[in-house]
Amino acid sequence: MPLIDIFRALADPSRLRIVQLLREMELSVGEIAQVLGQSQPRVSRHIKVLVDAGLALRRREGSSIFLTCAPSALALPLFNLLDAAAGAEGDHWTRADRVRLAAVRADRSVAATRWFAAHATEWDKIRSLHVPEAEVEAAMAEILGNELGRLVDIGTGTGRILELLGPAAAQAIGIDRSPEMLRLARAKLDGLGYELRQGDINALQLADGSADTITLHQVLHFLPAPASAIAECARLLSDDGALLIVDFAPHEREELRIDHAHARLGFSDEQVAGWLAAAGLRLAETRELKGGELTIKLWRSELARNAKVKAA
Repeated sequence: MPLIDIFRALADPSRLRIVQLLREMELSVGEIAQVLGQSQPRVSRHIKVLVDAGLALRRREGSSIFLTCAPSALALPLFNLLDAAAGAEGDHWTRADRVRLAAVRADRSVAATRWFAAHATEWDKIRSLHVPEAEVEAAMAEILGNELGRLVDIGTGTGRILELLGPAAAQAIGIDRSPEMLRLARAKLDGLGYELRQGDINALQLADGSADTITLHQVLHFLPAPASAIAECARLLSDDGALLIVDFAPHEREELRIDHAHARLGFSDEQVAGWLAAAGLRLAETRELKGGELTIKLWRSELARNAKVKAA
């Protein structure tokens, strides 16, 4: 990216403010407009300039557009200069923007609280059928270890698995198809530096071999075609990567299909091992957590070709 384009993009006060906001957190176009006190069309024009200059990344989620800061190598020294010039407190625009940004964070938190309050009964009903979630999370952390590399949590929902495993990862990405869930995750994970994306589990916008650890926590039973999702996970795995699936063992709670949109009523070891093998993966370890009417299963797998190399 030519340096002159970066200077032109940063020369406008509003665009400079937008860049500084995106360095704080990921924001939607509407949220940026709220902070700047400008119309969304005007903000969108500024954003186009920043994206074209390589200073921001734009991503669609449902009807919303979210922006993240994507500084080029040329821009990083400029940002350091801006920080030095502004000082700890910043100018009056910076101080005002920080106040409005705090309001955006508060709005997200309120929305998350309302959603949880509305759905708490549904979640509590399912949780009451199996071992406490703390036991499941402890088993996940133990089976994966404390060096996760590049972590991808698919079907991240409210971001709990990122919150749990993210500190052990060099990079952490959460993916969910629901914009509403991603908004909840942003409220929960604000300031932790994790990336959240909207995506389809059957066609993830990530490069081959770009994940060292992939988690599918209570996701597979919602999918009509689990084999396809597992094959997509296998594509993403690095040579030494691990895929961890956490889900239910086979059960007969038909009401979960009717009331909670479960497409599958649990999975057997044979089913999961078969899907893994078809995707070029080897089932390396299983664990079973019994308690209540539903049994939780953990299946950790790795690339089959690497297992042969290790055995040799």
